[in-house]
Amino acid sequence: MGFVEAVRTCLAKYATFSGRASRSEFWWFALFHALVLVAIAVFAAVSAMSDVQRVAQAVGVAGAVVYIALILPMLAATIRRLHDRNRSGWSYFWVLVPFVGGLIVLIWCLQRGVEGDNRFGPDPLA
Repeated sequence: MGFVEAVRTCLAKYATFSGRASRSEFWWFALFHALVLVAIAVFAAVSAMSDVQRVAQAVGVAGAVVYIALILPMLAATIRRLHDRNRSGWSYFWVLVPFVGGLIVLIWCLQRGVEGDNRFGPDPLA
């Protein structure tokens, strides 16, 4: 799965927490998410340096709306990725454990999914 297809798939499954997501689907969407956040930060920084206060406020509000709009599909993609590892979506709450929790979830997202069907659905690579 390529970049555009992964972004399209994850946005189409905006709040779908069931099923499975392949590594490529998840990581391409994670890259998209990171690029959008960097672009928002750059635009906010540039607009904050401008003399026009309304522009800076508009960019800040638009950036916040985009950020909030992308939280749910990123969370859904992460949970579907955990499903591909045959882990419950509740495993995502490991990120709340200081220092190591996020690392544990990252490692799970990096690992290859379970081959064949599992309790969360068919193999996304099949």
